[in-house]
Amino acid sequence: MGRWVRLVNLKDPMTDSAPHQDPRRRAVEALFAWYAEMGVDVPDLASVPATPQLPVAAKAPAPSAGHVVSIVRAAAMPIESEAASLAGACETIAALREALTRFEGCTLKATATNLVFADGNPQAPLMLIGEAPGRDEDLRGLPFVGRSGQLLDRMLAAIGHDRGTSFISNILYWRPPANRTPTTEEMAACLPFAQRLIGLVRPRVLVALGGIAAKQLLGTTDGIMRLRGRWQRFTLPDGTQIPLMPTFHPAYLLRQPAHKRLAWRDLLAVKESLATGRTEPASYQ
Repeated sequence: MGRWVRLVNLKDPMTDSAPHQDPRRRAVEALFAWYAEMGVDVPDLASVPATPQLPVAAKAPAPSAGHVVSIVRAAAMPIESEAASLAGACETIAALREALTRFEGCTLKATATNLVFADGNPQAPLMLIGEAPGRDEDLRGLPFVGRSGQLLDRMLAAIGHDRGTSFISNILYWRPPANRTPTTEEMAACLPFAQRLIGLVRPRVLVALGGIAAKQLLGTTDGIMRLRGRWQRFTLPDGTQIPLMPTFHPAYLLRQPAHKRLAWRDLLAVKESLATGRTEPASYQ
């Protein structure tokens, strides 16, 4: 018990240390003093080298706002750059489809059942681009085969066309889970492939089915109500311009059948353009 009393009254050697002494060495001295008080043999601290002083790293300057933006852009660019590189290197439609099977830059691929690439005749003068596959398309691996596809077939038949005289695809090649709206990143990853597909097909007339397809192909923020019924231009990398008609997506028309009359006007404009090359049918708007 007396030994524990002496511990309480033990003078703290840390208070006797020089002010400039390393606090870690003072802690060791205090521990050794306690061991000595308890009767433990301890080495002479004079033989223990002082703790070396480590160099202090210079504080890095805070990044500027512009530098932060550059970092964000650099992190976002690789997927789009990879997609553009893969798509641009494809000289045939078959090669483009094969490139998509190897492409891992779109997260939708992980949850989809099948790649949904295209359907119809790639030599046809008419090409239609929708938004993304739905449940039926995901299961079968073909675009527009569900209810909206059945309506699209009737729309094409109304102007004297079918899948043998048209070519059909989407902006996205994998189904978004639960048919949700695709994200900006998902669309950006797939867009280079859609653009390259158009360049390989080189249709005489291009139809954008729905607002997402129209916005992506035209690089605009205008909604489909403003865009539909008015001829636009899709420009290929070599400067070739393809007439583009935005119209409603068949899935939208199933929910809003009253707008079928507007879509019919758009289709009449497409029919006339295919027959005459005219792209200013003001009377159809």
